[in-house]
Amino acid sequence: MKFKFYTMKLCGFIVLVFLAQSLISGFTEFFILDGGSWGQIWRFVGAIFLHDGLAHLIYNLFALILFGNLLEVLIGGRRFLAIFLISGILANLVAINFYSNLLGASGAIFGVIGALIVIRPMLVIWAFGMPMPIIIAGILWGIGDFMEAYGFLAGNPLDNTGNIAHLSGMAFGLILGAFYRRRAKGKMQNFRSERDRGGKIEIDESVMSDWEEKYLR
Repeated sequence: MKFKFYTMKLCGFIVLVFLAQSLISGFTEFFILDGGSWGQIWRFVGAIFLHDGLAHLIYNLFALILFGNLLEVLIGGRRFLAIFLISGILANLVAINFYSNLLGASGAIFGVIGALIVIRPMLVIWAFGMPMPIIIAGILWGIGDFMEAYGFLAGNPLDNTGNIAHLSGMAFGLILGAFYRRRAKGKMQNFRSERDRGGKIEIDESVMSDWEEKYLR
């Protein structure tokens, strides 16, 4: 499976969108998601690529480069893009019921994180100032977002972060990650069945074991 740098290309596209926001009057307003967007379907996609400032952009690009490249290596560029877009769109569909407006790639990025948690739960990343398995980091991020979302719903928001979008994106990423993990396991089982029946597919047992250890643990 050839690595095609879909993550980096996506980051480049997001930077171009940010430049358009800065240079073209009305660009952000045309794509931002708000309560009146139900009849304007393009906003549920377009808002994923918008950002409300340089700090917001840099933070999301850093997370996307880190987690996006990891997921792309494991399942391929097209599947990575599918998880990113589907998680982002569905997170927007959920979160817009709670916020007056939405923009940013955070929901989609949390979808990527959710998929990584399922596909490679013991993958060690650097989070909260220390190395830890991504499943632990995901639980901690989820708890933090849940507490902030609860504060928002209770009328005591800490800031304007779309925590409900984060939680929704991660939930959909977990579901999509489980789908791809099952497909990967199914393919390996088919290879083994074909080999056991005396078919022409010949894969060394150690190669399959190494693959499972690398991608499905």
